[in-house]
Amino acid sequence: MGIRRQQWRHVVAAWCAATVLAVAVADGRNTSLAAGASAAPPPQGMGDGKAYHHVWPPMEIGWRIVLGSLIGFFGAACGSVGGVGGGGIFVPMLALIIGFDPKSSTAISKCMIMGGSVSTVYYNLKLKHPTLDMPVIDYDLALLMQPMLMLGVSIGVIFNVIFPNWLITALLIILFLGTSTKAYLKGIETWKKETIKKREDAKTQEKLCQKPEHTTTVIPVEHATEIPTGPGAAAEAKPPSDKATSILKNVYWKEFGLLAFVWVAFLGLQITKNYVASCSVWYWVLNSLQIPVAIGVTMYEARGLMTGKRVLSSKGSQQQQSTLKFRQVLVYCMFGILAGLIGGLLGMGGGFIMGPLFLELGIPPQVSSATATFTMMFSSSMSVVEYYLLHRFPVPYAAYFTAVAFVAAIVGQHCVRKLIAWLGRASLIIFILASMIFVSALTLGGVGISNIVQKMERHQYMGFESLCKV
Repeated sequence: MGIRRQQWRHVVAAWCAATVLAVAVADGRNTSLAAGASAAPPPQGMGDGKAYHHVWPPMEIGWRIVLGSLIGFFGAACGSVGGVGGGGIFVPMLALIIGFDPKSSTAISKCMIMGGSVSTVYYNLKLKHPTLDMPVIDYDLALLMQPMLMLGVSIGVIFNVIFPNWLITALLIILFLGTSTKAYLKGIETWKKETIKKREDAKTQEKLCQKPEHTTTVIPVEHATEIPTGPGAAAEAKPPSDKATSILKNVYWKEFGLLAFVWVAFLGLQITKNYVASCSVWYWVLNSLQIPVAIGVTMYEARGLMTGKRVLSSKGSQQQQSTLKFRQVLVYCMFGILAGLIGGLLGMGGGFIMGPLFLELGIPPQVSSATATFTMMFSSSMSVVEYYLLHRFPVPYAAYFTAVAFVAAIVGQHCVRKLIAWLGRASLIIFILASMIFVSALTLGGVGISNIVQKMERHQYMGFESLCKV
C-alpha cells in the first residue's frame, strides 16, 4: 500500500487511530523484539479476524524526525563498530518517537541495519587483518557459519511464532544481560593484555634510547628498509590494517559468490513460503529445502578447512593457523545454528550473537566486528527484500533512515579506527559491542514488558500459540 492511501484513511478514520495502534501493539507477536529474521511470517490477523493494519505517520520535518535521526545516527555508528547493527535502538526509536506500529518499526529497522552494514563492509574492504597479510573480513569463517546461521534463523522464527511474548521477553533480557556482561569481562581482559604490551614496548623503546650514540648496527643495504630501528621504529612499523589496499584485491570472489548463492536460495524459498498455508505439505517441503542448501555449502567449506586447502584468518599469528579437525568444524557449525536460532527467536540480527561468540573463539576484535557485519549484510538485505514485497514499510521513510544509517556507519568506523590507532587499544570495539547489547536489553526489554502489561490489563491470552493458525 502507498502513503497516499494511508493519508486519506487517516483523514476519514482519524478518531480510531489510537485504537488501531493499541490493538497492533497488543496483537503483535512481540514484533518489537521479533520478526527481524529473514524468514518473517505472513501478516497475522487481528483478534476480530480483520487483516493487520499498519500505522505509517506522514513524513513531515519536525522534532520527531530530528530526534529520531540523531538517535538512529548514534545507534548506527556504534552498532557498525560493534558488529551488531543497532536494531535494539532502531526499533524502540521508530515505534516510540516516530510513531510506527511494531511490525513496520521492525521492517524499517532492517533497512537501517542493511544500510549500515553495506557501508561498513565497503569501509572494511579497504582494510587488512591486524597481524596477517589478509583481509580483515574472514571470508572462510563467514562461509562456514553463515549458511548454518540462516538455517538457525528459520528455525528460530518458527519458535518465535509459537512462544508467548512473556517468554521471549524473559529470554531476551537474560541472554542480553549475560552476553553483555561476558563481553565486558572480555574487554577488560583484552585491555589488561594491551596495557602489558604497551609497557613492554615502552621499556624496549627506552632501552633503545639509552644506547650509546657510537654504537651502530650494520645492516646490509638490501635489508635496510625491512628492519626499522631506533626510537621511532614503533611509529614507522605500521600494522597491516593501516595499509591502503585495492578493494578488488581484498574480495575473495569465490567465497563471496557462494554466499550470494545461499542468499538467493534462501530468499527464493522464504518468498515462496509466504504464498502457501502454514503447516501445509508445501510449507514443510519449502522449509526442508533449506537444509540441503545450508549443509551443502558448509560441507564444501569444511572439507577445505580440514584438508588444509583453506585456513581461518581468525587467529592472531600465522603459527596459530592449522587445519581444523572434524570436531572443531562441528562445534563451529553448531554455534552457527544456535546463534541463528536465538536470533530468529528473539527477532534480532546475527551480530548480537555472532560478535560475542567470535570473541570467545579467540578472534581479534577487528576481525570479529568486520566478519559479523559482513554476514549481517546478507541476512538484513534478504529481510528488506522480503519486507518490501510484503509492503511492510513506506519507501520514503525507509530510504531516508537507510541513508542516515549508511552515513553514520562510515563516520563511526572512521572515528573509532582513528581512535584505536592513536590509543593502540582494539578493546574499544569490545566495550562498544558490550554497551550496545546492554542498551538493547534495556530498551527491548522495556518495550516487551510494556506490551505484556497491556495484555494483562486486557486479560488477553498469553500462552503458547499454534503455528498452523498463523
